[in-house]
Amino acid sequence: MADSRQAAHQERAASVPRVTVALTVNGVDHVIDVDSRVTLLDALRDTLALTGTKKGCDQGACGACTVLSDGKRILACLTLAAQCAGRSITTIEGLSTGDGPHPMQEAFLRHDAFQCGYCTSGQIMSAVCLQAEGRAGSDADIREFMSGNLCRCGAYPHIVAAIREVAQGAAIREVAAEAGGGDA
Repeated sequence: MADSRQAAHQERAASVPRVTVALTVNGVDHVIDVDSRVTLLDALRDTLALTGTKKGCDQGACGACTVLSDGKRILACLTLAAQCAGRSITTIEGLSTGDGPHPMQEAFLRHDAFQCGYCTSGQIMSAVCLQAEGRAGSDADIREFMSGNLCRCGAYPHIVAAIREVAQGAAIREVAAEAGGGDA
């Protein structure tokens, strides 16, 4: 009985079309050959071995799989890899520069904005995009625009504090630049 189920599964898998997808992940060009039904999340984790993006609910409800696609946040578990052809994808592994961690990563560490750490990569990716969108004006704004990222450990006050710190630092640098003071 088990052999017949396995044979049926293999037959169905063989009939699913495969696609070749060219995408840029963390600045590196990749051409991958995947089942047409493979999500970006599974392609990142299983094909490209980038396991920083987490699989939480696999239904788009928790935000653990948040990545940036051409600078916009998306849920990798709800996005087919084939939909990302030609796009630039940034994962948590590609967020830092050669000079060290991204300021948001540093702020999360300083503010202890994680407990178990499972949601942290998705939280940070959303926070980076939130700041880039200019939506980190108040704590209420931060909470609203981060509401798609769940933290089962309840580190929300620390997450908000980390985002606020980075947003305030960016605002200070912007004001100094406008005043002709250069980098503050």
